[in-house]
Amino acid sequence: MAEPSSSTSSLLVVGCGDLGIRAGTQLLQRGWRVDGVRRNVDALPAAFGRHAADYAAAGGLDFAAALAPDCVLATFTPSGRDVDGYRRGFAAAAANLLRGLGGHRPRRVLMVSSTRVYAEREGGWVDESAPLSSEDERALAIIAAEDALLASGLPVSVVRCSGIYGAPDGRLLSRIARGEVAAEKPLRYTNRIHRDDAAGFLVHLLEADDAAVEPVYTCSDDDPAPAHTVDTWLAQQLGLASPLTPIAPAADSGHKRCRNQRLHASGYHLRYPDFRAGYSQVLAERAALRAT
Repeated sequence: MAEPSSSTSSLLVVGCGDLGIRAGTQLLQRGWRVDGVRRNVDALPAAFGRHAADYAAAGGLDFAAALAPDCVLATFTPSGRDVDGYRRGFAAAAANLLRGLGGHRPRRVLMVSSTRVYAEREGGWVDESAPLSSEDERALAIIAAEDALLASGLPVSVVRCSGIYGAPDGRLLSRIARGEVAAEKPLRYTNRIHRDDAAGFLVHLLEADDAAVEPVYTCSDDDPAPAHTVDTWLAQQLGLASPLTPIAPAADSGHKRCRNQRLHASGYHLRYPDFRAGYSQVLAERAALRAT
């Protein structure tokens, strides 16, 4: 892997939310210039270049080429929870980004994608070579964005993240605090990546030697674990007494187990290789916040 980049390196983060801010902040500390694009720029760090824009709207990124970023990090999100929201937030956004870059050629473009794109729904193992969904319309919108960027001729890598966690007030902890845990049967595997590792891996790729970067990565920790195992462990850590209320999965929910060998082969070392390590940190932060 390359040494940390010089002060001349620059990054454009499109859709700069929590993950983009975390990755961008690390690079700022290493001398990079960082520009963030989002609709409301008030949440961006003061040291970021701030660009208020709707990246899902036609022409919303037409200023990108003028910034001439060395690297681009696309952290797209759906503009709504329906299928059209996914199409605008991913497929249309990718087209807008390519139009906005025009003739400018960044050294690297990273797109944060999702392991939702994999077709597997019965708990089998998946990696970067696994078949992609042909039925989930929301996944198809994400796949369309991946395909557009990968076919653009630019040096693009797609990073398919499993469930990103790390917020002390996240939905899973809030549900378990109410005494609701995933049912033991039917068995349902879950995959996750701590937000610090997701951001750290993106930075790792942005600083890597060009020849060392693969076109697609699965970004997940080392331990695909049954939802019931995760939930009951968290309930114990929260000191909840039995009985707990079992919650069955949605009737149409599939599950899979994600392999991350390519992530490890890149030289990245996970800070939180499993849910116990990651959630121990989250629970400590949650306790500290409640003590203030």
